Amino acid sequence: MTADKNQLRFFVDESSLGLGKALEAARKDTIHTGHKLIPEVPIGTPDELWIPEVAKRNLTVIGRDKKIRTKPAELRVFRDAGLRVFRIGGKTDLSTWDWLGRVVKHWPTMEAILEAEPDGPWMYVINATGVVPVPLPPD
Repeated sequence: MTADKNQLRFFVDESSLGLGKALEAARKDTIHTGHKLIPEVPIGTPDELWIPEVAKRNLTVIGRDKKIRTKPAELRVFRDAGLRVFRIGGKTDLSTWDWLGRVVKHWPTMEAILEAEPDGPWMYVINATGVVPVPLPPD
């Protein structure tokens, strides 16, 4: 399966590139950093530059980056862009296979969240046991 530019809904950031490639192979609505359908976001693009590109396409991010909501400059861009993020949580790094299993397990919950909260900014963490909201720090 190949991503279809008319069906895009999700973007997997560089922190989870292997997962992004796996999801893009399995789904028509998912792309990742370095994908040909988002040439403005090649590998190595700083967060402050890829966030607006992804948000203006109304894509929801899936990734592992823990610091995206804590760095002041990134947080400002995150808020201004209205970014929506599902962050894969956990204290230890998992294999791409384990990340894929976790995301697939919780995909129905992710879809329900997107339906209930179509506008960002927001962040949820995908843990082993569920998907939980993460409050964004105050301005």
